[in-house]
Amino acid sequence: MIFLYNLGIRFYYFLIRIASPFNVKAKNFLAGRKGLFIALKHALIQNTSPIAWFHAASLGEFEQGLPVMEAYRKAFPSHKILVTFFSPSGYEQRKQHPIADFIFYLPIDTRSHAKRFFDVVNPTKVFFIKYEYWFHYLNEANQRSIPLYSISALFTANHIFFKPYGSFHRKMLAFFNHTFVQNESSLELLKTIGIEAASISGDTRFDRVIKTIAKPETYPSIQKFKGNDQLMIIGSAWPSDMQVILEFINTSASGLKFIIAPHMIDEASVRKVTTGLTKSVHRYSSNEIIPEATEVLILDTMNMLSSVYQYGSFAFIGGAFGDGLHNILEAVAFGLPVVFGNKGLEKFPESIELQKLGGAFSVASMANASEILKKLNKDNTFRSKTSHICKQYIQEHAGATEHILDYLKNE
Repeated sequence: MIFLYNLGIRFYYFLIRIASPFNVKAKNFLAGRKGLFIALKHALIQNTSPIAWFHAASLGEFEQGLPVMEAYRKAFPSHKILVTFFSPSGYEQRKQHPIADFIFYLPIDTRSHAKRFFDVVNPTKVFFIKYEYWFHYLNEANQRSIPLYSISALFTANHIFFKPYGSFHRKMLAFFNHTFVQNESSLELLKTIGIEAASISGDTRFDRVIKTIAKPETYPSIQKFKGNDQLMIIGSAWPSDMQVILEFINTSASGLKFIIAPHMIDEASVRKVTTGLTKSVHRYSSNEIIPEATEVLILDTMNMLSSVYQYGSFAFIGGAFGDGLHNILEAVAFGLPVVFGNKGLEKFPESIELQKLGGAFSVASMANASEILKKLNKDNTFRSKTSHICKQYIQEHAGATEHILDYLKNE
């Protein structure tokens, strides 16, 4: 099986190289890893402090691990933090983040790379956040008896770990000294394959959004844009999401304004997301002074959306018609009822839990979307009730970071 795994890794790398002349993400994937070990060695050559290594697949996983990194730094001030990313979308957006002393791409998972990486970094603890299980890196930590932890892990019965043919992947789970899972079902699944070194911590994203709502960034121009009107925020919008909500936007009456935050903010992606809008549109990146006639504000910027939700009345969160539902908790934390598509929600338990409670709504069509969005827009009592459900849900799920740090302090 290890032969097939190594073959798959090399084939994936080959495909990236083939795609790189035509795909920006693939190009960045390769460019970021060029001379990586030399840069890594140079950065660490004078370091004498213990290093905690956190690995995040991309931006979402980094944000999920951030509360733990912040708490870890406070609990172990003499330690340095090194963060690695697999994806360019995570690395490019967080490569200057102050939480980490060192931020790099993760070298491709080969045996030689893993050995070289551990020789250079020599971490005292290793944390993998939610997803991604790279055999050679996990095996190397295990071989060197370096404590290895999985944070905010989430499992379903469909994962390969729980299939008859998943023995190789189950071996990777066994490398972890402790796995902090998000929910009871994940813990029970681990027990079925003999993984006992696990506990329910919950999802660290709840701690992250609680911190955001306590001290959000303020944007006076957006506050002025909203005025006394209601404001619908469309977060992480894809073209497939816009197809479902475009009619509602275009036919909505006065008294309701919109902010659309495209998932991708390059020119081609923004154009696709905004195609078909008939209302007055303004791009925030072109001028932070928003014209008075603006009805739809395009938030084509980075690192603003999580705080901008504070101005919203309700939200539509994109991704669930294809790429996968994006973070709904940032909106929910500010008390915004959320609407989203209906595909692949089993991977996002918070979306299912909130639907059962009545604070979130999944839709399958334009008609479904218009019906619930009109109700959120027009029925103040309904919107207030759902808002309360959302706020209460966030508060009841806090504490994952504290659970993890308590374990690390007492081990």
